Amino acid sequence: MEITVDTLINLLGLILGGGCGAFFTWKWQRKKAQAEAKEKEAEAKSAEIDMAQKVQDTYQQMLEDKQKEVADNQRLISELRADRDHYRQIVGEMEKRQDKTDNEVRELKNLVARNGRQLEAMRPFQCFDMKCRKRVRVQPSECEAADATETEKPEPHDIDPINED
Repeated sequence: MEITVDTLINLLGLILGGGCGAFFTWKWQRKKAQAEAKEKEAEAKSAEIDMAQKVQDTYQQMLEDKQKEVADNQRLISELRADRDHYRQIVGEMEKRQDKTDNEVRELKNLVARNGRQLEAMRPFQCFDMKCRKRVRVQPSECEAADATETEKPEPHDIDPINED
């Protein structure tokens, strides 16, 4: 059997095309699979990072909402404290006025009681002679009746121009 150049070329093409080509193809396929795995891993990490970013954004929004709520609550608390202080001041003023009114009422009661005692001391006597030792106190209704009978004055007449009473 004679080996010709044509046979050698075919044989060399078969060896290089089949054996070496398979080796190079296998290496290329392995690198391609590794690149695809890294790409999928990068996509998974990217998705994980995106999800973590969304969670962080959600928590950040919740924190901002909570801070706004706390600020509103603090504002409301300060307004309520101001209202409470205002009402306490009003109540204090009213208590002072009430105490002042109570004192005035107490003073007026004392004054009325004193006037009553003075009136009792000045009540008319049965005997109008100041030197009489038999002077006896009488009730005011008796005095009015006595005064009405004793002090009746005749009405002046138009005919009588001189009236000495």
